[in-house]
Amino acid sequence: MKQEDLIFFKNKLNDRCKTDIDTLENYGHDETENLVFLPSVVLIPESTEEVSEILRYCNTHLIPVTPCGARTGLSGGALPVKGGVLLSMERFSKIISIDENNLQVTTEPGVITEVLQNAVAEKGLFYPPDPASKGSCFIGGNISENSGGPKAVKYGVTADYVLNLEVVLPSGEVIWTGANVLKNATGYNLTQLIVGSEGTLGIVTKIVLRLLPKPTKDLLMLVPFFSAEKACAAVPEIFKAGVIPSAMEFMERDAIDWTLKFVDDLSISIQPEHQAHLLIEVDGWDESVLLNDCERIAEVVADFDCDEILFAETQAQKEGLWKLRRKVGEAVKSHSVYKEEDTVVPRYELPRLLKGVKEIGNTYGFKSVCYGHAGDGNLHVNIIKGDLDERTWKEELPVAIREIFELTVQLGGTISGEHGIGWVQKEYMDIAFGKTELQLMHSIKQLFDPNTILNPGKIFPDSTENH
Repeated sequence: MKQEDLIFFKNKLNDRCKTDIDTLENYGHDETENLVFLPSVVLIPESTEEVSEILRYCNTHLIPVTPCGARTGLSGGALPVKGGVLLSMERFSKIISIDENNLQVTTEPGVITEVLQNAVAEKGLFYPPDPASKGSCFIGGNISENSGGPKAVKYGVTADYVLNLEVVLPSGEVIWTGANVLKNATGYNLTQLIVGSEGTLGIVTKIVLRLLPKPTKDLLMLVPFFSAEKACAAVPEIFKAGVIPSAMEFMERDAIDWTLKFVDDLSISIQPEHQAHLLIEVDGWDESVLLNDCERIAEVVADFDCDEILFAETQAQKEGLWKLRRKVGEAVKSHSVYKEEDTVVPRYELPRLLKGVKEIGNTYGFKSVCYGHAGDGNLHVNIIKGDLDERTWKEELPVAIREIFELTVQLGGTISGEHGIGWVQKEYMDIAFGKTELQLMHSIKQLFDPNTILNPGKIFPDSTENH
């Protein structure tokens, strides 16, 4: 980046233009492994107009721009791999309005997801998508990655709640993608195209989300199994029995053991013979209906070699069980260098996926810790480096990961359920898509961003990025 570029940004943003090494290092990483890429400058705009001016300048001068939010991502989507500008949306932190009549909220992208959930809950309203990092991640990042979370099994993912977006294009032009209505059959769906595009097509500066009435009751149970595969096999049978849980989470033994060691204030007794658990929640407005759902669930899991079910009887117990689940990722990361693969298959295929992952691990000599959103077939595979040497980790492991993804696709699934492709998964995109599909995606990228300045180096394999 040239000196005159830095002078331009400094004149526009003053102290919100940062070039000191501590800031560059801080913003040069997200939660993806231990990867760090330094930008040339960190810019922190606070209005749509400032974002527009920055993108217009960068587009004219061919300066790469990597947008970022809270940097909680796990696929490297916010890593400034080409240097240039790191554009932080942290100042876009206002909930603009809550429309109780139409059950909608208009927000800026830098609002923490849980903050928004709590704000609408005070009005008796409900925003369901709840990624594990909901206490720190931004709504804008959820839009970029089409985030899910435990409640996706009943309520859907981020895309199911986005009605309209204000977006700044790489040229600096500002558009609205849709309308604040529940049905919209007017032309191509630009709103849904932006959702999940990982910041490669435009910068979102305002968001309109639909809301639901907030359920007033929920029941939570922890079901231990003597076999991890049988725990997975029980999942589709619960749905076939007529129950749609509001959450159904899978945790194998190591995931729970490591988390209990990582979190000091959890006291949950796990028997030595338990190999996996399902954390199952039902919600609604009528407790008798929920109790009947729990009874049906108990009848189903009894056929899959489960032990005594733990029912959370108090709010504190519920919070403890959810803390156990939400802290698994942090616990695994604290234990070892690792790679997390975000596989998803039709839920009936979960046992075969889990078995295949373990077999591939045995072949290549790595240990994996698996957990995830079993109710929608989304299995997070954490590959632990442990004692693996650097050559094996860098050269053989990518081959093993490719086998895991090939198995996933063979089972009718795909290579990311909610974490996105970003930097670390892009070389596996050919497993999920053929040349025609990838070329269509390239064409869309070129239409929005002909100079390829916006979040370059993401999603597309290196061999095809410039085609």
